Amino acid sequence: MKLSDIKPGEGEEVVEEEVSVSLRTQTRRVALQALYQWQVNRSDVLDIIKQFSEAGRLDAIDVALFQDIVNGVVRQSDTLDALYQPYLDRAVAMIDPVEKNILRMGVQELQDKIEIPYRVVINEAVELAKRFGAEESHKYINGILDKVALDLRTLERGQPKA
Repeated sequence: MKLSDIKPGEGEEVVEEEVSVSLRTQTRRVALQALYQWQVNRSDVLDIIKQFSEAGRLDAIDVALFQDIVNGVVRQSDTLDALYQPYLDRAVAMIDPVEKNILRMGVQELQDKIEIPYRVVINEAVELAKRFGAEESHKYINGILDKVALDLRTLERGQPKA
């Protein structure tokens, strides 16, 4: 059979088995999607939250955490970018929008959510990158957030800030 013989809609759907995820993980996934929409379309964040709510996207998540992530990243995006920028191999503007928002989310949690262990923050970001990012982006995200954690979580990491 040749590729040209295949007609749209004639193939079998490949269904990936979804592993059950925590409420917080699902919330981060939806927050990343909202942040992506905000960054790409430059829509007002309140309009995006309203749209997600009306579409039922907020029904099975932690809405307070979702709003905290989305509003925090939007409000602090420049500051967050400045915290991870020294560890990039290119300009912040050259980072893919998905990876940029994963980095922003991770840095925001490292900075503002000290009750969440840094390893959990990094792992959640890596999992987001595996699911939504480019093929090897999770390695890039891991390396950058690990370095940011050295700066922001000096007591937890047990290493002095350079």
